Amino acid sequence: MDGTSYLDRIGQLVEPGERVLAYAQAEVGGGVTPPPPPDEVAPDAPGRATVTSVLLNLLVPLATWDRGDRLVDLIGWGIAGRGAPGSAASRLHRALHPPRPDGKLRHTLLAVTDRRLLACVTGEVKLLSKREDDERSLAETRVAWAAPRAEVASARVGWHRLNPKRLRIDFTDGSWLAFTVPIAESGAPLRALAAALSG
Repeated sequence: MDGTSYLDRIGQLVEPGERVLAYAQAEVGGGVTPPPPPDEVAPDAPGRATVTSVLLNLLVPLATWDRGDRLVDLIGWGIAGRGAPGSAASRLHRALHPPRPDGKLRHTLLAVTDRRLLACVTGEVKLLSKREDDERSLAETRVAWAAPRAEVASARVGWHRLNPKRLRIDFTDGSWLAFTVPIAESGAPLRALAAALSG
């Protein structure tokens, strides 16, 4: 799908008089992310990761243990975000990764306007899609999370492990979350987003 279609759809989702300054299709970076908001924390979660839970997470990926998952993510990918439960990064991550996903593939679109930072989610995306599928996915795009630009402390694009295109958004509450694009894709949209947030 071409970028102008996304720009047009984001333009329909913003408030009257709000201008879209930059946008990028990106996904939350791999690795350990901030914990969910306090009202969504699972009760009686196990207190620590054990060797058994880590091995089972590696050998049987469909059987998950939260602490083991986090340790595998930390070792394999590093840290993709920090923040207390309920922080801006925590709420943003939860909006993009709800506790009960429906298993459908969707894209994440980040947009900066003259007023807000938006995180949008497309409708279901099919790998071998037809034009009608793309149009439906675009029409179902919605704003999943938004915050005033005053809540964003800084944004920058830099290296993380082997990927030189990782956008890190820092919030004024001290939390942060990282987004990436595949190595084969251009990092120009992420750099434009960071420049718009910093400007």
